Amino acid sequence: MLQRVPPTSPNLVRCLILACGNTLRSDDGLGPWLAGWAEERFAADPAVRVIARQQWTPDLAEEVAQAASVLFIDCALDMAPGATRMEPVQPDRAQGALATHHVSAAELLALGEELYGRLPREAVMLTMGAGSTEMGETFSPSVNATLPEACQLLENTARRLLALPSR
Repeated sequence: MLQRVPPTSPNLVRCLILACGNTLRSDDGLGPWLAGWAEERFAADPAVRVIARQQWTPDLAEEVAQAASVLFIDCALDMAPGATRMEPVQPDRAQGALATHHVSAAELLALGEELYGRLPREAVMLTMGAGSTEMGETFSPSVNATLPEACQLLENTARRLLALPSR
């Protein structure tokens, strides 16, 4: 039986911010950069946990299952550089065998449900279009220009997730 994470659990992470990306590949480093920004922004709030990884791996399923809500962050090559979007994420099992080195946000949700019998009450994905994933540690001009918008969207979404009523 599926169980939603109870809002009164001790040490409950009400909002897990889970970012991925490679900081040595230009715009692909956007996820870790935004995670660092969020970590500073929400440093005083113990209900927010921020994790940045080069890629999402199956071991994160427990973190996802234990959180009341999850905000995933990643970049995409199939969007206009600097464009941002926020979309809900639903659990979706991997087609074929589960990859052990990289899983998607939807696969992490499904794995958390399968292994721990729990789902966050809400999961969303903040995605920003990448202009370049070439070797480098700076963002492309289009991504750099829209960072304030991405930060505002991240903050507004995290605050909304924190304010969700208890079930």
